[in-house]
Amino acid sequence: MNATAEALEAKEKQKPSFELSGKLAEETNRVAGVNLLHSEPPEARKSDIRWRLYVFKGGEPLDEPLYVHRMSSYLFGRERKVADIPTDHPSCSKQHAVLQYRLVEKEQPDGMMSKQVRPYLMDLGSTNGTFINENRIEPSRYYELFEKDTIKFGNSSREYVLLHENSKD
Repeated sequence: MNATAEALEAKEKQKPSFELSGKLAEETNRVAGVNLLHSEPPEARKSDIRWRLYVFKGGEPLDEPLYVHRMSSYLFGRERKVADIPTDHPSCSKQHAVLQYRLVEKEQPDGMMSKQVRPYLMDLGSTNGTFINENRIEPSRYYELFEKDTIKFGNSSREYVLLHENSKD
């Protein structure tokens, strides 16, 4: 009888929790059997500006530029099943960072507010970090990118320079 009373008491202590657990979102945020670390925010949009990432290694250009204006976000990482832009360096995480276009309000020079689609970068909790212009960024926080910004992932010697079609050298 004592064991039954203890079981009932334990059940009383374990009241159901109806708080959001995130498990449902986690299940719907799968690609090729891999849970994605990033979910697009409600303000995600495709860019009207034709942004490009130029890849350099040791100051020398590599390959053709990466056209990063066709989707609202681009995932960088070693996990080729899900990465839009693979970063094949051992210091890079499987899902390292995300380039996300977001619709935000910006103040114009005349003081008026307007909505613009701007590029942002977020580190997804990588071990060796993400760098904008040689400054390490905090994980899980969006950082606005500007033309001619340099991006680095982990300890890789590759650098990505963000420019758009109307850029002047």
